[in-house]
Amino acid sequence: MKLTPISLIKVSTPVLKEIWSQRQRRKLPLYLFLAMCFNLVVAPIVYAATGMHLTRPQAWSLGILGIVTVGLAIYLFVVMFVPEKF
Repeated sequence: MKLTPISLIKVSTPVLKEIWSQRQRRKLPLYLFLAMCFNLVVAPIVYAATGMHLTRPQAWSLGILGIVTVGLAIYLFVVMFVPEKF
């Protein structure tokens, strides 16, 4: 049986739908990855602002804590002003 481009599309469509649905269900790893990438920018700024009094792991921890705090504040403001969504 020879596979034509049309038959490949018919075969791969359910596979692509399954991959897409799995991607929709697994958003937390993506968000964690993006937060760590953003922390690559924040941690050196925190490290430089402290005048070398903190170690690098402490600067990374403070960067992550700041990102979580800002994210939680934004979430709580959205919940307060648009309670119908929740």
